[in-house]
Amino acid sequence: MADSQLLAAARTVIQIDDYFTQLKSEAAAIFDAVKVAEVGYVTASQELAVRQLQLSYWKSRVALLELIDEIRGRVHRPEAATPEEFLIALAAAALLVDSARYLREQFHRTTVVRRKLDEPDPVYGIPPRMYDDVQRSLVSVGNAWHLWQATRYYDAHRQRLAEAEAEAVAQLTPLVDIIDRLRDRLRPSLWMFLRTRLRVRGRRAVRRIGRDMLGRALYAAQEVVSTGMAEVTVRPGHRPGLPPEIDREMTALVQPGDVLVVRKEYAATNYFLPGYWPHAALVIGSLDDLQRLGVAQHEHVAPRWRLCEAIAAERRERDSSLPTSLVLESMKDGVRVRSIASPLGSDSVIVLRPLLAPAAIGSAIVQAFLHEGKPYDFDFDFTCSHRMVCTEVVYRAYDGVDGLKIELPRHMGRYALAAGDLLRMALAGRLFRVHAVYSPAHGGRLEQGPQAVEIVRSVEGRN
Repeated sequence: MADSQLLAAARTVIQIDDYFTQLKSEAAAIFDAVKVAEVGYVTASQELAVRQLQLSYWKSRVALLELIDEIRGRVHRPEAATPEEFLIALAAAALLVDSARYLREQFHRTTVVRRKLDEPDPVYGIPPRMYDDVQRSLVSVGNAWHLWQATRYYDAHRQRLAEAEAEAVAQLTPLVDIIDRLRDRLRPSLWMFLRTRLRVRGRRAVRRIGRDMLGRALYAAQEVVSTGMAEVTVRPGHRPGLPPEIDREMTALVQPGDVLVVRKEYAATNYFLPGYWPHAALVIGSLDDLQRLGVAQHEHVAPRWRLCEAIAAERRERDSSLPTSLVLESMKDGVRVRSIASPLGSDSVIVLRPLLAPAAIGSAIVQAFLHEGKPYDFDFDFTCSHRMVCTEVVYRAYDGVDGLKIELPRHMGRYALAAGDLLRMALAGRLFRVHAVYSPAHGGRLEQGPQAVEIVRSVEGRN
C-alpha cells in the first residue's frame, strides 16, 4: 500500500478507537441492564436512543471490515505483506473483538436487551440478528485459531514491528498502543484454544506453503473478520467503477463546486443511509481552477496547497492524459482532499451543478476547506461539526453562501441532509440543477439535460 493509503487506513482505525470509547460511554448512560430487566421491556425513548447507537456501531464495524477487505485486495501475495499492513489489520481486528466482547459483557445476561438488539429495523437499516451475528465471531473456532496465530507473531516481533512502524510513517504509532491495550481481549480461552488446535492442525501445514511469517500473520489477522465480509458487500469480489470511456467523459465535464452523488452496487453501506444514492463528494477542481477562482491564497486553502499539489501529482503519474480535478470528500478516514478518482470509483454517478456565480462557488469551496481533516461522523448528526459525514461537507460549504439557507430534515431521529435531499433540491431548482447522470440501470450512457433529469426523477420517485 502507498503511504497515503496507509495513512488513510491508520486514521480510520485510530478514529474508530476513539469513537468506540464514546459509544461505550453513551450506552452505559442509556442502559442500566439491571433496571431494564426489572421493568421487563425497553421503553420507547430508550429504544430510539438504542437504535441510533446501534446504527452508529454497525456503520463503524462495517468501516473496519471494509478496511481489512481493502488490505486483502491489495496484498495479493502474503510474502508481499508489510509490517504496517499487518499492524493496521490486527489493530482493526482488535477493535472488532473488543467491541463484540463489550456487548456480550454488558447485555448477554439481560434477555430483553439481547432480544431488542437482535430485532431488525428497516427504518434504520439495522439487519436482523445483529447481536447474534456479532457474537458468533467470538465463538468461531476458526477465528480463535487465527487470533492466536496473529497475536503470537505480534508478541514475538513487537519491537521490530514498532520500529518499522515509526520509521515508515510516524502517524501509525498509535496502532501499537491500540494492540497493546487490547492484547488480553484477543486471547481465546484455553478451551477454545484446545478445540481450535485440534480442528485445524491438519490444515496448518497447507497454509504455510508459500508464506513467510509476516505474510501468515497478516493472513490470520484478515481471516479473523472474514466471516463478517457479508456485512461489507452482498457480492464479494465486485469492484465498483465506471467504464473507462465514461470515466474520461465524467472527469472532463465536472467543474469546481459540482456535487457528485454516487452509488456503489452491492455495498452493505447502501442500507445504512436513506435513499438509493448514499454518498456525495464536493468537486473543488484543479489547482488552476482554484487559482482562477482567486481562493488559492485564502487562509483556509493555502495551508493545504502542498497537499493538493501532491494528490494532483499522484493522479498525473497514474495517467497524464486525465485532468487533475480534486474533491473534498468524507469517507471512513475523515474529510480529506482526494483525487476525483475516489468518488468516480462507483457504479453510478450524478453531477449536480450549483446555480451560483463563480465568486459564490469560490466562497463555498473556501468554507468547505475549513473542515478538511475532521473525522467521519458515524452518528449522521449535523447539529455538531467536529465530525462530518459526506453530505455535511456539501451542507457546510453552501449553507449561508449568498444568503442561502439549507433546511435540515430529520433522518433517523437527527437533523441531517441525505444525498436524496440534495437530489430533490436539484429537481426543484433550489441551489442545484441535475447536470449529468451515468447509471447502468438506465441505458448505460452518460446522459445530460432533460434525459438526466428524468433518470433522477424516476429513481427518486420510488423513494
